Amino acid sequence: MPVNRRRGEVAAILDGREHTLCLTLGALARLEDHFRAGDLSALAVRFGQGSLSARDVIAIVHAGLTGAGSPVTMDEVAAMRCEGGVAGFAALAAELLAVTFGAIDERRAPIETSAAGITEGPGVAVVRTEGAPADRAGGATPNP
Repeated sequence: MPVNRRRGEVAAILDGREHTLCLTLGALARLEDHFRAGDLSALAVRFGQGSLSARDVIAIVHAGLTGAGSPVTMDEVAAMRCEGGVAGFAALAAELLAVTFGAIDERRAPIETSAAGITEGPGVAVVRTEGAPADRAGGATPNP
């Protein structure tokens, strides 16, 4: 399924079906409500903290699906299966945030999360360390 990453689109296979996700302005407004962020800057700071709960990941994936036009509920997203399980959902959320808030190199492979807590992919590498501040929204640092 072709997606336009410059428009913030991400492709994913959930429950064995292809989906497009996109954090539109309306989807970002819903995430501001979910995270109790006053504006986009506060939302980016929240993502930069580097820790997301399962509910947070569900909210991000839900916002991406509904932003792209899929009529799904939060409960339906919570029940979905993703290749890679929880790590697959976390990688999907990280990729969606990266294409929304940062520059993406479309030639790179999809984001992957390792057991060591390192997430790499199109233009980003996220390394989770205790107490370390994130360099960019979502904890992303440039991946040359």
